[in-house]
Amino acid sequence: MALTREDNSPLFAGSVAGTLRLIFYLALAMVLMVLDHRNGWIWHIRYSMSVIVEPVYKLAGLPAAGMRTLSVAFADRKLLTEQNQRLREDLLLANAKLNRMAAVAEQNQRLKELLDTQHSLELNVQLARVIGVDVGNSQQRLVVNLGARDGIKQGQVVIDSHGVIGQIVQVLPTTAIVMLVTDPNHAIPVMIERTGLRTVAYGSREGDQLSLPNVPLAADVRQGDKLLSSGLGGRFPPGFPVGEILSIGQSQSGLFLEARARPTADIDRSDDVLILHDQAEPDGPPAPATPMGPPASLAPPPDPTPAAPASVAPRPAAGASVVRP
Repeated sequence: MALTREDNSPLFAGSVAGTLRLIFYLALAMVLMVLDHRNGWIWHIRYSMSVIVEPVYKLAGLPAAGMRTLSVAFADRKLLTEQNQRLREDLLLANAKLNRMAAVAEQNQRLKELLDTQHSLELNVQLARVIGVDVGNSQQRLVVNLGARDGIKQGQVVIDSHGVIGQIVQVLPTTAIVMLVTDPNHAIPVMIERTGLRTVAYGSREGDQLSLPNVPLAADVRQGDKLLSSGLGGRFPPGFPVGEILSIGQSQSGLFLEARARPTADIDRSDDVLILHDQAEPDGPPAPATPMGPPASLAPPPDPTPAAPASVAPRPAAGASVVRP
């Protein structure tokens, strides 16, 4: 296809002037190329012009650069927010696991103390878990997860690794209710370990103390004395820790001393308790006592020569007279 020539083109006009003009432009281009190659004039001109042109380029690229910076900033902020959220969740989870591990370690320690108590005293007990608490001014009760189906009976004593907690007062099929020693309606015969004085410790409405209102005026009772179960009445076995004397004062009537004691058992912190069963009575008579005396090594050696039998006087015959000197 033939190209149509434009008559109005000043550079490629079909006249002699147009041809000369083209030759002049080509020669000028060759001269500038040679000068630029040898002396670098064009480079200097281009460098000088860039001082004016570059700010224009930067100004023209500012909107795009600003948008790019904002998008990066928003993206980084969102990423940092998500990372902080994940780190916060991980920290909370780690704290929860740590607290749980601490609680499990404490529970294991309490169970170990309960088992040590059982083995050291050779008690017939059942391990029960506290599943409910009813603590107030009018009553102090616990609910354990053993009941009549597990062989629990009313009146059984409940202890922990530190002392007496209370006794079973109501038995249900799968649970049982424990009256604490601090209940206002509870009483336990006790004995002061240091002096052997017997008295009765009652619960109080404070909920965390025991009251001993009938201590004789002449009794030797001191702060810090230990209270043990005396065994009177046959309900609580003797020798179990019950409390510790906190204060002693005169009663309102003035006829007795009144003492306050703190329970030895961890009543407000026990999660696991031991339900004590009646101890089996021994069958048959008691074993004979071990004979006392010096050791066999200190006993005198036996005499090797047998002793001569004593002479026996002959019996006189019947009818014979006996002559007495």
